[in-house]
Amino acid sequence: MHPLVDADWADVVRRAPDGLAVLDADGRWLRLNPAAEELCGVPAEHLVGSASPFRTTAGATGAQGLLDDDGAELVCTWSGGGPPAVREFAYRTHLLDAATGEQVVSFRDCTSERHRRRRVAALARASARLAGQGSVAATLDALAREVLRADALAGVQILSMDENGSGLRIMGSAGFPQCDDFFDRLLECGRRGARLAIFEAFGRQEPVVIPDRWAMLRDDPTWAPLRGYLSHSDWSWFASVPLTIRGRPAGVLNAYLAPGQVVGNQTLEFLTAMAEQAAVALDHADLLQAERELARREERQRLARDLHDSIVQQAFSIGMQAKVLGVVAARGDLPTDRVRSIAQEIGVLSQTVLADLRAMVHELRPLSSTSLGLQEALRALAESTTNRTGMRVTLQVGAGVDGLADEVSEDVYRIVAEALHNVVKHAEAGRVTVRVAVRGSSLAITVTDDGHGLPPQRPREGYGLTSMRERAEKWGGTLTVGPRARGGAGTSVRAVVPLPAPRRAQEGTP
Repeated sequence: MHPLVDADWADVVRRAPDGLAVLDADGRWLRLNPAAEELCGVPAEHLVGSASPFRTTAGATGAQGLLDDDGAELVCTWSGGGPPAVREFAYRTHLLDAATGEQVVSFRDCTSERHRRRRVAALARASARLAGQGSVAATLDALAREVLRADALAGVQILSMDENGSGLRIMGSAGFPQCDDFFDRLLECGRRGARLAIFEAFGRQEPVVIPDRWAMLRDDPTWAPLRGYLSHSDWSWFASVPLTIRGRPAGVLNAYLAPGQVVGNQTLEFLTAMAEQAAVALDHADLLQAERELARREERQRLARDLHDSIVQQAFSIGMQAKVLGVVAARGDLPTDRVRSIAQEIGVLSQTVLADLRAMVHELRPLSSTSLGLQEALRALAESTTNRTGMRVTLQVGAGVDGLADEVSEDVYRIVAEALHNVVKHAEAGRVTVRVAVRGSSLAITVTDDGHGLPPQRPREGYGLTSMRERAEKWGGTLTVGPRARGGAGTSVRAVVPLPAPRRAQEGTP
């Protein structure tokens, strides 16, 4: 006979590595093996008759997560034993006796395994949020919540250096209420002699971990300014991890651990990884702000130049004509033809100034209202360019152009504006023709001038041409620059932009 036939199955159950238990029909403990007692952290005699954490409904299934291996295995939490305060059990149930409803359950501790999965998921979500980043405050708030949930912490703060570099401010938090004067209170604690671990981490650029931190400062009078704020969450250990951007200190990530939690190597690695994500968000915000400031400076310079070159000079001419009219009036005898001539000149100049001002408004926000479409914005741009430079600009716009999406229309407008700017700056042209038309599923933009054409040795592509190309390619389009197709000197710039299917307008030919 095989030796297993004579084996003591009760001894096998006692020696089983996983927890085994028998539950009644209501899910109460009836019997447990030693492994089950050890996993629960409570002797079997104290558990029998009490409710177990397991769901015993026939056919009950758990929601299988992205990182879960087996959808047939359910997960529950258990907090009836010693540390860690909360454990997670992965378990399976099987009906043992149909008459009594008793079930047998096998379970194991999956706390660490699921903890690792939550950390990986938190990092993935943080990276995804950075890729589609909104405001830096909203991003860092979300990142703080990811850290809090992944490690079941009591609280998380993300602090960054303020704009003038004079102190730190809370940019993201979870587990604590808003505290706009946190840094001022922290400084007051420092003046009273408190140890400020945040400054240690920030200055040394390495993590600082303090065990049982709340027990140390709870009754310390030097921490009175922040005691009320810090008591909002139940915490024990504290860790402060620096944020670094290109080698320079930029802030800290503070983690407040729940009672029973400690900061081990894996916890510190996770906090450091999330601090790096926070630093990336801050760096992205700084770069974006610098780019916006540069764009604003360039726009102010361009507006100042355009105002000086056109509107200021035209306003000066209007003033001179008005003075002439005053001199003529002072003579007492007003020749009708002379007055009419001066009035006409003032009228023409005022209309030119108005056209230039309208064009500048359109250039700043070409689609500022639903009543102003792309065609009107381009018309104002063409009129302003003609008035300012003397170069004749002819505009031909096909049907359906005003039905484009606002985002597409603005990029089309910018392409045309940059092309006209290049003609004025480089081509020495007397005439330029702008054609914009919807052809099938694409929008065609052509800007053709009669200038001296492209140089034999083409220079490296400049900022303006790069900007036009990027705007076209943003929608999957193309941009080409070459000589005029119909002979003679001159240059042609052509962009073709595919239109999103739901927004395709009716085809039109100018």
